[in-house]
Parts: sequence; C-alpha cells; structure tokens
Amino acid sequence: MIIDLLAHLPFEWARYEFMRNALVAVILVSPLFALMGTLVVNNRMAFFSDAIGHASLTGIGLGVLLGLADPLLALVGFALLLGLGILTMQRLTRASMDTIISLSMSFSIALGVVLLSRGGNFNRYSHYLIGDLLSITPRDIGWLCLTVVLVGGGILFYYNRILLIGLNDSLARSRGLNAWWTQVLFVASIVMVVTMNLSWVGILIINSLLILPAVAAHNIARNTRQYVLLAMAVSLASGVVGLLISYYAGTASGATIVLVAMGFFLLTLAAKALRRGGQ
Repeated sequence: MIIDLLAHLPFEWARYEFMRNALVAVILVSPLFALMGTLVVNNRMAFFSDAIGHASLTGIGLGVLLGLADPLLALVGFALLLGLGILTMQRLTRASMDTIISLSMSFSIALGVVLLSRGGNFNRYSHYLIGDLLSITPRDIGWLCLTVVLVGGGILFYYNRILLIGLNDSLARSRGLNAWWTQVLFVASIVMVVTMNLSWVGILIINSLLILPAVAAHNIARNTRQYVLLAMAVSLASGVVGLLISYYAGTASGATIVLVAMGFFLLTLAAKALRRGGQ
C-alpha cells in the first residue's frame, strides 16, 4: 500500500502514520478541489460553496438531534436540500443569486448554532470549524478515493456543459442543454466534496481551498486546458508544501495549506502584472 511505502522515505515526518495518511489524502483531493474550483470561479459560485460549508453546522446539529453516532448523513442531506433550495428560489423569484445565498447562509448558520449550543455543548463540535487533517484514517482515505472517482469522473464528463451554462445560460439552452439538471448535478458535486472533507479541513477555510488555486491559475492561464492543469498543480503543491510546513512549524495543517495557496496566488498576480508591463 502507498501509505506503507511512504514509511521508507528518508524524512522524519514519514515515520508517523498520521502524516503519511494526511499526505495521501492531500494528493487525492487536491486535484479534485482544483477541478471543481475552476468551475466554481467561472460560474461565479464562490459564495455558494462557502454557504454549503457553513450550512454544515446545521447538518451536524440535526445529526446530533436525531441521535446519529456519525452526523455525516444528516450533514450531506441538509447541504443537498439547501443547495437545491437556493437553485429553486433563484429560479422562482428571479432574485440575485448572492441575495438568496446570503439569506440562506444566515438562516443555516443561526439554526446550526442554536442546535449545537443546546445545553452548552457547542465546544464539543468546534473542531469542525478548523478541521484536523492529521486525524484522517485509512478508512477515510478509502471513502475519499470513492469520492474522487465518482465526483471527479462526473465533473470531467460534464465539464464543458457546466462551463457553458455558467458562461451563457441562453446559449446553452439554444444548444439543447438542460441547464436545471446540469446545475443540480454540479451542486450535488460541490456538496459531496465540501462535506466529505469538512472534518479534516474545517468550515472556516474549506472554501479557500476551492477558490485560491483556481484564481491563481486564472491569473496566468492562456486557455481552458492551461487553466485546469495549472489549478491542479497549484492545489497539489499548496497541499503538500503546506502539510509539511505545518508539521515542522507545529501549526494547523488546513490553515497552513491555505496560506501557501495564497502565496501562490500572489506570485501569479505578480507574474500577471509583469506580463502586462512587458506588453
């Protein structure tokens, strides 16, 4: 198994199983985060993915209220309902997407805090806010593999459709594409990726891991193929470098990865400015 092979690397961190597990998880999910991030940015849904992350508080609260040992099922279920609710409200009311998302997020956060704070037990669930990548287990990695194959495969297959609908909904409809069901599938994909990684990455920063690599790649990419490949490269490099820095610095791994990704964004921003200056 790859995790066992990593133990033979000549590095101090490789001696610890939790670091090897975390590294494999980062290598698995980083490309998927980047792939989805490019679509989230192009479809102007950055605020939407953030809302799904924050709505997880309510999902966790419902899981606790129902007496579930693992609140993941309730978490995924509520996030799906919220995502579909946002799409439905936007279609029925024709209100701006950011207004509907803001209202939905405010409601879900408030409800989540109320449910989790019953009896003064909110601190028991505060780890969901910052996450703990080093707590990931081989069983969790198995679930991640399944998520990467199913969600990643679906996104690759429908990538052009999702991209076209986000860029020009009317043009997509004129070509016979069903915008509603494509959006539903994309929302379900966002929900799966966000919720599956929530306990390891954290509610407060998971959206940054979706957005930063894509925005960094957008600064220097010349076409869609470069955009996707560069986003994946930035995401993977940020994940691996951030994880190793967090080990030696003794810092939170998820937050450190985000800071590294921000560093890549600033570098690409500078490269973009230099390119414009040279023209």
